[in-house]
Amino acid sequence: MKSNGSRWFVFGVFFVFMLLHQADKLLIGPLTSQIIDTFKISYTKMGAVTTGALIIGAIAYPLWGFLYDRYARPKLLALASFLWGATTWLNAIAPTYSMFIITRASTGIDDSSYPGIYSLISDYFIPKVRGKVYGFLQLTQPLGYLIGMALALILGGALGWRKVFYLTGGLGIVLAAVIFFGVKDVPRGGSEPELQGLEGLGKFKFEWKTAFGLFKKRSLVILFIQGFFGVFPWNVITYWFFTYLEKERGYNEGTMLLTMMPAILILAAGYPLGGILGDRLFRKTPRGRAIVGAAGVLLGAVLLQITINVPLSSTLTFAVMLCFTALFIPFASPNVISIVYDITEPEIRSTANATQCFIESIGSALAPLIAGIIADASSLKNAILIICTSTWGICFLFFVITAFFVPRDIDLLRSKLATRAETLKAEQ
Repeated sequence: MKSNGSRWFVFGVFFVFMLLHQADKLLIGPLTSQIIDTFKISYTKMGAVTTGALIIGAIAYPLWGFLYDRYARPKLLALASFLWGATTWLNAIAPTYSMFIITRASTGIDDSSYPGIYSLISDYFIPKVRGKVYGFLQLTQPLGYLIGMALALILGGALGWRKVFYLTGGLGIVLAAVIFFGVKDVPRGGSEPELQGLEGLGKFKFEWKTAFGLFKKRSLVILFIQGFFGVFPWNVITYWFFTYLEKERGYNEGTMLLTMMPAILILAAGYPLGGILGDRLFRKTPRGRAIVGAAGVLLGAVLLQITINVPLSSTLTFAVMLCFTALFIPFASPNVISIVYDITEPEIRSTANATQCFIESIGSALAPLIAGIIADASSLKNAILIICTSTWGICFLFFVITAFFVPRDIDLLRSKLATRAETLKAEQ
């Protein structure tokens, strides 16, 4: 039996890993101007740098998922952390643009390593609290963005972008050692109520037949499709919202900072809050997590519609409404991961999560381009509204459909795990 101390130590290690990894990953945004000046390149060439990393990351998702389900997850996560540090160092020493774009693309390899974290955490924490745990882990994305921005602003000018990359890459190497020596693997499925305390769980290993069975789970297939559309709003807001504030609402840098900082912090709080609400409702009904996800995307769409249409002169009202909107936007994220693990066998959970992320990465690649096309034909305001409200509306319908199918898929998994438990008890 895993102690509370070991559970929260593992959680803490991966929280720090994800926080610093996100900061390193997002550093390139605030340091873009310095990098452009160093290599004397255009915005198009700089954009290709990020695109390369995204493509490599998408390709690597299925590979990481397969490896995590077959081999020791802590050792693979230590490797991912080492790759983060090593590729960031290589990126820092790149003497030419050609080498820079190649080494930057290589940093995408570790960007798709998170399914192993979520899978391992699922075996440290029981199903009823996973939404909360995943929600707190996902705090790392907005907080990592803020840390990356602070590092770039504080150290970038004094040290230069290369030395900042040396620093963050070095942290990856240090964390690789911490994970390798400090984090222990545990039997897959060991935290499931039916299997707790039983020995011999290692006999249930990854099989291709089981993996392909993922596409026979109706609620999971619906979630996969939902994931494709669900990332559109995130990427449109990430890529275009600051430009919208500057070009169409006329905000200066100070006003943008005062508007966005509270919104980002409240958005961060939305991750654990959504996970906690999903856990509580899940204890009452197996549809609970899907209901919270549906509520989050619906409220996000309605509140964004109101927020974007606030008059340009009403700066304070716009900022307040943006904070309300930001609170509900992340509600779906921890609940989606929890649902995936509520209905998939422990030995294929990394593969299931990686499949979800691979499909999402396809949507993330399309969203900024479609927004740009709409903005050129109309305005950024319309691009943001049309894409966010329409895709959140689609996601709402998919969550409703998921809520209809998910009780059956959960019951099937629980029945399968109960059968495994009987088999193990008979053997012991």
